Amino acid sequence: MTLKKACLFTVITLTFISLASAQTVSKFRLQETNNTNQPWARWWWMGSAVDKPNLKKSLIDFHKAGIGGVEITPIYGVKGEENNFIDFLSPKWLDMLDYTIHVSDSLHMQVDMVLGTGWPYGGPQVTIPHAATKLIINKFEVKKGEIINQNITTPKPEKVPAQLLYVVAYGDNGSYIDVTNQIKRTSITENQLNWKAAKTNYTIYAVFSGKTGQEVKRSAPGGKGYTLDHYSKEAFNEYVVPFDAAFKGREGKIRSIFNDSFEVYGADFTPNLFDEFQKRRGYDLKQHLAELTSTEDTEKGNRVKSDYRETISDLLLNQFDKSWTNWANSKNFKTKLQAHGSPGNLIDLYASADIPECETFGSMPYDIPGFRREKEDVREGDADPVMLKFSSSAAHISGKPLVSSESFTWLREHFKTALSQCKPEVEDLFLNGVNHAFLHGSTYSPTRAIWPGWKFYASVNFNSNNTIWEDAPSLFSYISNCQSLLQQGKPDNEILLYWPIYDQWNKFAKGDMFMQFKIHSLADWLYGTSFYDTTKNLMSKGYGVDFISDAFIKEAVVKDGNIVLPGGTFKSLVIPICNTMPLETLKKLIELKKNGAKIIFEGVPQSVPGFNDYEKQNAELQKLITENKSLVQPTSDILQSLSSESIYPETLVNTGLKFIRRSLDNEKLYYIVNHTSKTIDGMIPLQIGNKEVVIYDPLTKLYGNAIVQKSNDKTLVKLHIEPGQSFFLITENTASVQKWNYWETASTAIPLTGKWQLNFDKGGPELPPTASFTTLESWTKLSPQAEAFSGSSTYTLQFDSPKITAENWNLNLGDVRESAKVWLNGTYIGTAWSVPYQLNIGKLKPGKNELKIQVTNLAANRVRDMELKGIEWKIFYEINMVDKDYKKFDATKWNPTPSGLLGPVSITPLKNEIKN
Repeated sequence: MTLKKACLFTVITLTFISLASAQTVSKFRLQETNNTNQPWARWWWMGSAVDKPNLKKSLIDFHKAGIGGVEITPIYGVKGEENNFIDFLSPKWLDMLDYTIHVSDSLHMQVDMVLGTGWPYGGPQVTIPHAATKLIINKFEVKKGEIINQNITTPKPEKVPAQLLYVVAYGDNGSYIDVTNQIKRTSITENQLNWKAAKTNYTIYAVFSGKTGQEVKRSAPGGKGYTLDHYSKEAFNEYVVPFDAAFKGREGKIRSIFNDSFEVYGADFTPNLFDEFQKRRGYDLKQHLAELTSTEDTEKGNRVKSDYRETISDLLLNQFDKSWTNWANSKNFKTKLQAHGSPGNLIDLYASADIPECETFGSMPYDIPGFRREKEDVREGDADPVMLKFSSSAAHISGKPLVSSESFTWLREHFKTALSQCKPEVEDLFLNGVNHAFLHGSTYSPTRAIWPGWKFYASVNFNSNNTIWEDAPSLFSYISNCQSLLQQGKPDNEILLYWPIYDQWNKFAKGDMFMQFKIHSLADWLYGTSFYDTTKNLMSKGYGVDFISDAFIKEAVVKDGNIVLPGGTFKSLVIPICNTMPLETLKKLIELKKNGAKIIFEGVPQSVPGFNDYEKQNAELQKLITENKSLVQPTSDILQSLSSESIYPETLVNTGLKFIRRSLDNEKLYYIVNHTSKTIDGMIPLQIGNKEVVIYDPLTKLYGNAIVQKSNDKTLVKLHIEPGQSFFLITENTASVQKWNYWETASTAIPLTGKWQLNFDKGGPELPPTASFTTLESWTKLSPQAEAFSGSSTYTLQFDSPKITAENWNLNLGDVRESAKVWLNGTYIGTAWSVPYQLNIGKLKPGKNELKIQVTNLAANRVRDMELKGIEWKIFYEINMVDKDYKKFDATKWNPTPSGLLGPVSITPLKNEIKN
């Protein structure tokens, strides 16, 4: 064994020791408590009405709960708090930022922030010339022989006067004349044209650079202003001038600068677009305005539109996103980017940042028994696995170690999100390459604010005012345990899949020239494409896939038959069926294949994209395909083609399990999740031969060496995984730790019956009286006070130990609303906060045993009670307050939310199949 390999095994083993018992392996103690391993929270500062005592309290609350950092976003304020508002970037605001950084440092936390307030980027420093811009065209006819002598104006009045850039004339005889120099300009709105249509009838196109007029959404005091032109480096340079001054002396004190999803509405232009277009596409767009603006589906029109869309993508990437990252890096900050929604190549845009970030929005369905997803409380989610993989793919191919996510946005209706409902959602993020979750989110709320405190309109609100905060540390611990492993090693997806974006850019798209890749409209650009279908097919069969763009194909080299990119090595590249592909991309693919790369074509392109010289390029494309026919021959069976190249899937997916795999030198790390409706019990195959395997449970931190069956090409792992459970499997050459406990049922479950005592411990609006009962049901049925109560209550039951000898007992709490801490005979056992609500509780003592279960419900009933009584808490400026469907929030329409321990509660004797 080499020294490097020996160290690797030490890393794996000691990681588990430290995670389980925090022993004195300093490196891994630091890794365990590293704030990057913990979830972070987007932290809204309403009106920036913050003060030092409340900042400190909030940060300590975060730290104690297990949150590793905050992302500051100042937004609109609270009515009645105007005297406490602090203008963004004012000396007082910067003092609050410094204090936040100081306290965070003392707690071993870190701070991110948005480069502005609200979203998207914009503010008072954005001048009209550098504000978000739109193309305006006024089109009119002039007959042969007519003289036009008029002021050239926009088709309708603009709130911000538009600047006339060009006037061009298209003749019926095919002629083109630029008559811009015939304009007499006296002001921005006075543009007199005096010109005669001498030779034929003409269609006149007057081209204006207009302003969208969009201002920053949800801006904070001091942050109001126009949205920035995202296609102009000059605009960006102007935008950061106040930040250059503000951050002087603060370099490196903020971890990263965040940029939210692209919500710059209608911004389809920048004043120098025509010059940039000619430089990048090689022809004059002014001569093809008819095709650009045509609402007819024609080849020429689609080709011109494709070139326009590619130019917009280029400008967003090179003028804004890369400039932004370079600027931040110059101040020792990282960047964190949500590229979705952008009118550009998502892979390249995500990869331009130090930390690509995806998001989930709404609620996804799961088949897990007992998992609640009440229709009236959810909006359908957009977390398609293929969409999520754009951000992680960009990180993987570009070598970015972190992939973050905006998590739980609108997961449920306000005050109705349970911790159990967060778990499978974040697991799907992990399974698709995310390894750093950002909670969406938490609102700064001072102690003077009446309950439920200040609240952002689209968040779960992870803070101490929300009842779920009581047991949120258990969720955060689970996330941390997963992330501590998912941030180790390297991603281990073996297949690259080409995203044929030119097929999208070449689409007619109902005549719209501007095209965005939005997470909320996947049917417009993702669903139904060969790329999507191939991705789903490969993933469903057990292949790990990352996406690649034309730009990254250009960077690829071949080494030992593998494709090497800045971020790692891949065994194969799959080209899905596509109609259009740049000639240079196909040339590069053939070059790579000639050099030994395993490149599999499902189809070959029929055409190059774009308009310039396309017929000549198409002839060259067809010649290239003909000359290399054997190299680009399409496969009729992608799975067979991969197998013939000795690239095999992880067949564990045939059981219904989901997985993601990472590599640690010559070892593999698998994250395995059961989102099915059935327990999966048996020998699970791993696509690696002759290995021992450590099982690690990130929920309980238990670990041990598994029972395995070895062969040269596979290792079978004995696994028992119930719906809702997850495990890590880590391979090693020799067994390094104690054996994994395979607990199995020794006899049937025994119901726990008797007289339950219920004491209401903490919460509001008031503590209901204690109660006793023999039948478990929602505590809302006990009394009007209990119906209104939100908080924590303790159930106590005395029961006799069954006359059964058992090595261990499993406690099944049945239906829990919503989380439960458990004590047996005065000893804390653990917290049941997710499905299945079960804990192994060890051995019972002879005779009487005492079970205590502290259950915490949602905040919904208390909010409902407040609104029924007319107590107003919705006191916010702007969007005050909407429900999940963006309609007026009204909790008086709710029914009481079931709360407490609904049961049935039972215990089951267990025996260990394996003796340690």
